[in-house]
Amino acid sequence: MPPYDDDPQAEQVMLPPSSLKVQKGRGAVTNLQGRYEADVRETFDDGWEREGEEPKVWRTHVTEETARSILSRNQSPDIPFGVSLNPYRGCEHGCIYCFARPTHSYLGLSPGLDFESKLFAKMNAPELLKSEIAKASYTVEPIALGVNTDAYQPIERDLRLTRRVLEVLQECEHPVGLITKSALIERDIDILGPMAEKRLAAASITLTTLDPKIARTLEPRAAAPARRLRAIRTLTDAGIPVGVSVAPIIPFVTEPDIEKIIEAAHDAGAVMASYVVLRLPWEVNPLFKEWLEAHFPDRAQRVMNRVRDMRGGKDYDATFGTRMHGEGVWADLIRQRVEKAIKRCGMEGRGRRFKQLDCTRFQRPVVVPALGARAKRAAAAGQMDLF
Repeated sequence: MPPYDDDPQAEQVMLPPSSLKVQKGRGAVTNLQGRYEADVRETFDDGWEREGEEPKVWRTHVTEETARSILSRNQSPDIPFGVSLNPYRGCEHGCIYCFARPTHSYLGLSPGLDFESKLFAKMNAPELLKSEIAKASYTVEPIALGVNTDAYQPIERDLRLTRRVLEVLQECEHPVGLITKSALIERDIDILGPMAEKRLAAASITLTTLDPKIARTLEPRAAAPARRLRAIRTLTDAGIPVGVSVAPIIPFVTEPDIEKIIEAAHDAGAVMASYVVLRLPWEVNPLFKEWLEAHFPDRAQRVMNRVRDMRGGKDYDATFGTRMHGEGVWADLIRQRVEKAIKRCGMEGRGRRFKQLDCTRFQRPVVVPALGARAKRAAAAGQMDLF
C-alpha cells in the first residue's frame, strides 16, 4: 500500500482485497493501516480459517497512562471553544464518522478497529488539571470536556476520570461545557446541576439519527437515540441547559430526518441546536466508504456524489469556514432546513447560556497535589498538542 503524501486530500489508501465482514458491536469494518506505519499489511486467506468458525472478536483493551499535559488549545476560527480536555484516547462508541480516528495513527495503531478497541486512559488527568489551573499565568475560559473522544464512553463507568475532573472544576468554580452521546452524563447531575445554577455548566447531546437500526451500525456502542432524548429531558429537568448537535448530517442516510431530530430534541427540552455535515479527513475517508459498502451498498455512490457536491468536487475540504457546513447548493439547502426547523421550534436566540458561562467566579486551587515521579518526568518531556 503506498504511503500518504503531505497532501491531506491525497486519496492513496487502498481498501483490503478481502470481502468486508461486519463486526458486531463495532463501527469500523476493517483495521485499516495508519498513515505512519512503515510495514505493509495485506489481508489474505491462508487456508486456516474454516467455514463455520467464529470470527475474531475485537475485545476492548484499556491502557492506563500518565499524561504529560491535559489541556489542549486551538485557534481555529470555526470552533466555538479555545480550550478542551479529553480524559481518554480512542473511543469505544465506535462511531464510523469520528474525526478523531486519525489520531490513533500517531500511536502506530489503526484508526479502524484499533481506535475503538485499544483505548488509553489518562489516569492523572484530574491532578494535571488542578496543577495547570493553579498556575499564576493561567487565564480562565470555559473548558470543553470530551470533544475529541467521548468523556462518557463505557469505560468511564469504572474509571470515573470525567467525574473526578468535574469535581476539580466544581471546587474551583471553573466553567465547563460537555458534549456526549452517552446517558452516563446523568450520573453527574449532582455536580452539573449546582454548577449550572451558577452559570458554570452546559451540556450538548449529539443526536445523529432517530432510527435505532441505523444508529446500531453508525455508532454501535453509543446510547440509543431514544435514550439520548431521555437524557436531554433528565438534564433539562435538573436545570442544566442542553443543546442538541445534529452531527454529522450524512446525505441519504441521516439527512432525511433533520427536521424530526430537531423537533424531538426540542420536545425533550433542548434549548438550542447546531449541525455539522459529514467530514472525511485522512483515514476516516476510506473507513467510511467501507462502512457504506457494507451497510448501504444500494446508495453508497449517491452518498459520496452528494458529499462531493458539498466539498467542491472532493471527498473532503479542510478549509476553515466551510469544513463544518460545506458549500454549494446542497450545503445551502441543509443550512436552510436546519434554520427553519430551529425557528419553527422557537429555539432562535435561546443558546445564550452556552455563550455566557461565568468566568468571574473562578478560584485557584488552594491545595495542589504533588505530581508523582513518573508524571514529573512526563511533564518535563513535553507533549505534542494532538489530543
